[in-house]
Amino acid sequence: MNEPLSFERQLDQNGTLTYTNKGTSMEPLLRQGRDLFTVTKKGPGRCRVGDVVLFRHRGNYVLHRVIRVRESGYVCRGDNAVGTETVAEEDVLGVMSAFVRDGKPGRVEDPAYRAYTALVLAVQGPRVLSKRALLRMKKLLDK
Repeated sequence: MNEPLSFERQLDQNGTLTYTNKGTSMEPLLRQGRDLFTVTKKGPGRCRVGDVVLFRHRGNYVLHRVIRVRESGYVCRGDNAVGTETVAEEDVLGVMSAFVRDGKPGRVEDPAYRAYTALVLAVQGPRVLSKRALLRMKKLLDK
């Protein structure tokens, strides 16, 4: 009986993995069940701020953006998330290299994607603060 390939085995065998995301943490770039992403197995080099990386976190696969590079790893956050994860270098499985949105392929080298990434990184501080404030207000109103 063949057991399903884990993401790690898929990357080891093929060098890439194409999948659809689950969850809303990478919206608006990737929408749950609608868009695809392709991850290329991580090589020996370091990831950079702005890279979208696939890693294991608490037993789950997570696809989030690197927002800070540290000596031993990275700080990552989804484009639509407020929390961060600290990810060790050895836990990064791959780096997003392409995506399909509304049936249209895109690559991380495309100027439009690079502009999107620059914008996401530029507004992350104010976006996170405002989103946290809205969540607090919602909790107060729900009481």
